Amino acid sequence: MDECVPVIRLSSGKEIAVTKELVALLNRYARSEYSLEKLAEDLGLEDWGEAYEFVKKTPAWLMWIQPTYFEKVVLKRLCSAST
Repeated sequence: MDECVPVIRLSSGKEIAVTKELVALLNRYARSEYSLEKLAEDLGLEDWGEAYEFVKKTPAWLMWIQPTYFEKVVLKRLCSAST
């Protein structure tokens, strides 16, 4: 069975996997002084413009949900709905 990993696709064609670790990073971004430049660096994006596009395409609730809740509840629901 293949592992279910949702992604956020950017216009450049890059895909960013939505994982527990990404949710934790988004929590830090939303709750602290975390610049788009730093977010771009941490995600391996070209520049702050790509990071801005990523933030715009990311559902807002994903930035505020607890990473463990995402992994144990939300991810399971997303994956079971896609099968």
